Amino acid sequence: MKLSQFKFKLPEEQIALYPSYNRDDCRMMVVHRKSNRIDMYRTDENGEPLKNEDGTPQFIEFRHLIEYFDEGDVFVFNDTKVFPARLYGTKEKTDAKIEVFLLRELNENLRLWDVLVEPARKIRIGNKLFFDDSSTMVAEVIDNTTSRGRTLRFLYDCPHDKFKKELFALGSAPLPRYIIDHESEQEVPDEKNPGATKMVRVKDRPVRPEDMEDFQCIYAKNEGAVTAPASGLHFSRELMKRMEIKGIDFAFITLHCALGCFHNIEVEDLTKHKMDSEQMFVEKEACDTVNKAKVMGKHICAVGTSVIKATETAVGTDGQLKEYEGWTNKFIFPPYEFGLADSMVCNFYHPLSTLLMSACAFGGYDLVMQAYQMALDNGYRFGCFGDAMLILDD
Repeated sequence: MKLSQFKFKLPEEQIALYPSYNRDDCRMMVVHRKSNRIDMYRTDENGEPLKNEDGTPQFIEFRHLIEYFDEGDVFVFNDTKVFPARLYGTKEKTDAKIEVFLLRELNENLRLWDVLVEPARKIRIGNKLFFDDSSTMVAEVIDNTTSRGRTLRFLYDCPHDKFKKELFALGSAPLPRYIIDHESEQEVPDEKNPGATKMVRVKDRPVRPEDMEDFQCIYAKNEGAVTAPASGLHFSRELMKRMEIKGIDFAFITLHCALGCFHNIEVEDLTKHKMDSEQMFVEKEACDTVNKAKVMGKHICAVGTSVIKATETAVGTDGQLKEYEGWTNKFIFPPYEFGLADSMVCNFYHPLSTLLMSACAFGGYDLVMQAYQMALDNGYRFGCFGDAMLILDD
């Protein structure tokens, strides 16, 4: 398929800048990929629409997810844990403010980190960056990796656990740029004309301390992600407890989400696009849970595109999930024949994104793009804090 087939106009006001008040009370659209049906509203056992007190139809919400699954079905979650990857430092001598985005630790003993810097043009090999007022957290640039990439050596002599704790204490949640850089037109005083105002575009989403909790799945366990597996953000403790009581099983895999899903695709022919590699782990316990359910004819629901990527990397030709430890750069786009999951939870993604392409591969291009048009027409929210989609194989 072609990149241009995934282009659509996304109004700024439909980009979710904040999460729902409760994780599981966002809207959820249900897409039935075999019957080509799309549901937005709740119905009773006779198929009649349920109404609110004011007579309007009730939207399906994420907490209703449990109604679509039965005892013995399995949900596969990505239990990677996001760390506070975004730091701000000052450059030695010039005091220029530099954003440093931690990607991964390269060497624990030497305190080497792979990072991105902004503005990159100001940062060269040999420069030193200071990250706190006391000048105790200092890093030296020792190598260039990509146009914005650098290797930093932190000059901090203490036990590694203490170093990481103090480094992360200086960081903030690595929210996507479409959130922290979001701008809107606002009316402000015009300094040149007293009493007059003017319209300007300003950033309207401050970074908050609670973002670190909001941008973390409640079941996150294994640290290593620089962005959240966002489809999992909708799951609340209450919903997962209700699922557990109903007899729905959980399997946990780990894929440390990197920034590849946010990179612009530079080619029209999608077969020529190369994804960044991400580290992943699939252990025996998850394999046993999933494979037992599949043999019994139960549903396997993948929570998010990261789980789809991991399970499709680790699934065997016999349709069974295999143990795996390594890296994957699998790029899933239509047409694609899936070997494991038969249902999927995903978000409403941005145009031209690899995440949208994975969702279209799973649900069918025409049907998912039809669902996206319905979402645009009905005010659904897009992005990691937005609304959800459930794709079913019926």
